[in-house]
Amino acid sequence: MKIEFSRRMVLALVLALASVMAWAAGASEQLSRFVSQVNAARGEFTQQRVGDQGASVSSRQSGVFSFLRPGKFKWEVTQPYEQLILSDGKQVYQYDPDLAQVTERGVDESVGASPAAILFGSGALEEVFELQERGERDGLAWLRATPRTADAGFAYVDIGFRDGMPARLMVRDSFSQTTRIDLAAIEKNPSLPADEYVFKAPDGVDVVKMP
Repeated sequence: MKIEFSRRMVLALVLALASVMAWAAGASEQLSRFVSQVNAARGEFTQQRVGDQGASVSSRQSGVFSFLRPGKFKWEVTQPYEQLILSDGKQVYQYDPDLAQVTERGVDESVGASPAAILFGSGALEEVFELQERGERDGLAWLRATPRTADAGFAYVDIGFRDGMPARLMVRDSFSQTTRIDLAAIEKNPSLPADEYVFKAPDGVDVVKMP
């Protein structure tokens, strides 16, 4: 089956990623400087579900991402199929070309109690997550963020850092499945086009506005 992640889970993963730069600042002064000095970034990602021993249990997806503070981000799956999640800071759009459908939600409704709530200024870090240092492994320094609410869409997010940059996310969902996201080729403060975060539904595509 082509779509291996539920629409809710994909959105939760992207929102988790979007918030990394915001909440990671509390981990160290180095990361704090990164957050304050990097207003935009873009890079590449791969994601796949993995078992408890780290072995892949799904095909790998890959694509590109970018963000622009505050609150704008783009997460675009390019292989093995196409899918786009984009936030213009007010609305979040999830576009699936194969289904010819766009789901549109307000940022507040989409983010809710997810990690991205921090990026969009809805509350202090300690109010949203319980944080726990997880030591070092695989050459990365790890932190675990566990949502304080039960309806966040995932159980926790482990994030590994290398040289002050997020390099890997391990997202444990509510069904005890883990998705690994690896980030690469991150470019700091690129000049992003003005229309990078403007979404226009293609002709013939259904737009579903969620309450």
